[in-house]
Amino acid sequence: MGRLIVIEGLDGAGKRTLADGLRDALAAVGATVSRMAFPRYGRSVAADLVQDALYGRVGDLSESVYCMAALYAFDRQGAAEELATELTSHDVVLLDRYVASNAAYGAARLRQGADGEFVEWIRELEIERLKLPAPDRQLLLRVPPGVAARRSIGRERDDVARPRDTFEADADLQARVAAVYDELAAAGWLSPWTVLDGSAPIDYPALARELR
Repeated sequence: MGRLIVIEGLDGAGKRTLADGLRDALAAVGATVSRMAFPRYGRSVAADLVQDALYGRVGDLSESVYCMAALYAFDRQGAAEELATELTSHDVVLLDRYVASNAAYGAARLRQGADGEFVEWIRELEIERLKLPAPDRQLLLRVPPGVAARRSIGRERDDVARPRDTFEADADLQARVAAVYDELAAAGWLSPWTVLDGSAPIDYPALARELR
């Protein structure tokens, strides 16, 4: 059975760049790697409803923290069989966002911390009720919210097909999300966490050896 490694962080933190570098470094030490990203826009009805809500195309759906969280969870449930297959056929399955992102964003929207009832509800929903596999390790790519916001704006300019959504554009929300992520990492929520400085060079070979 392969290891489930999750990359978490703010919008614009550089998660895709980290995933690219880590994939190459893991391959260099002989590990087979599969990659997935959530939400699965364009592949999942639940994810597409999330995207529509984030761009204000489905009335007031985005206003319900619990409804949005359930859609994110159902998107992952829809990928459960694929995820199980990838874990049996690869040494590492590398995910760009997973259950912790649901916990961090929802708790931040409700102005709760990692020890609040929403985070526990997410654990019960996704891990216990939906039977999603718990991660073996979670990597928090920590960058200051202002830096992440500037990167996100730059990405928006380069990708006119997908401008920033309402969550990405909310600077106060992003700052609260960063705080919840720090609390989740400190608590070792669901698995051990490794916190990486997204403003400094990443030692990919050393990280790959640690995760292999």
